Amino acid sequence: MKSIARFVGAVMAFGFVFNVLSATAADVAPGTPPPAAAAAVTNASPARTQDNVEFIIGPNYANAPELTVREGVPKGAIHEFTMDSEESKIYPGIARNRPGTVPYKRKVQVYVPSQYVAGTPAPFIVAQDGLGYASTLPKILDNMIADHRLPVMIAILINSGGGDAQGSERGLEYDTVSDRYVNFIESELLPRIAKDYNVTFTTDPEGRATMGGSSGGAAAFTMGWFRPDLYRRILTYSGTYVNQQSPFNPVSPQGAWGYHAYLIGASERKPLRVWLEVSENDNGAKRDEASLHNWVMANQRMAAALKGKGYQYRYVFAEKAGHTDGRVTRQTLPEALQWLWEGYQPK
Repeated sequence: MKSIARFVGAVMAFGFVFNVLSATAADVAPGTPPPAAAAAVTNASPARTQDNVEFIIGPNYANAPELTVREGVPKGAIHEFTMDSEESKIYPGIARNRPGTVPYKRKVQVYVPSQYVAGTPAPFIVAQDGLGYASTLPKILDNMIADHRLPVMIAILINSGGGDAQGSERGLEYDTVSDRYVNFIESELLPRIAKDYNVTFTTDPEGRATMGGSSGGAAAFTMGWFRPDLYRRILTYSGTYVNQQSPFNPVSPQGAWGYHAYLIGASERKPLRVWLEVSENDNGAKRDEASLHNWVMANQRMAAALKGKGYQYRYVFAEKAGHTDGRVTRQTLPEALQWLWEGYQPK
């Protein structure tokens, strides 16, 4: 917490003021005119930064203009289906305080842009707790794809199997530090979508992104960490980089806390691009280090670990905001996505 205070003080002293996560010239393809939808966010506190890598935003927030439906912008198709636990070999189902196999259902939405040509290998993003983004992500993609600020990409909005934290299906899926969840996505989710909706997913890891908030953010990072050959673009809000893993695994005894405590620093740098945010009043903000449950401390240390290892990353600290604060998401998600996909060239 002290280093955050020092960072805030230093930023204020230098007086740097930027539009919220403003794009640099390198963020936009050469020759792309600045669209009206990319106008500066109004009624929001200006972002402050020393290095265009680590930002402070707030305490006032406003929806990004990309969330406004624009006349004449092609709208992607939204497909929705339900996955039954009986269909999964990887996640048959658990629930807290209920022994044995506990059936569940999960909802999935698939966004397919109108510009997509069937049979073309498409870049895509997987959003954990996906239906929580159903009112924002498709609108943003419609506008930004039309403005050529994002590639023609598919979005998969997938919910967890339910519950929360230790002992739940969601906790098992999202907080486990292993390749189990990404294997589920690859072997049980993507093939079904490809077959049912006549889409082809790129096999280029540079064209595969994953995102989420809270434990869904930890799951997104875990997907890239264990399978950088599949996913290299990661976006997290209030990521649960804390010790929430259950059951206990001696290979990763601190759960996702281990990423910043030792895994990132002790491992060879992986080809990942990571955008992460944490809020001033996030979960466990006043808890001590020994708890391994301070989200602010965990995300601050994630940023420091990524920086120390030379990763491409962007870190956002949101003043007077809470855990997975919708105000923060609605303000920052468009520019976060633009930064995330910077440099992508389809193969």
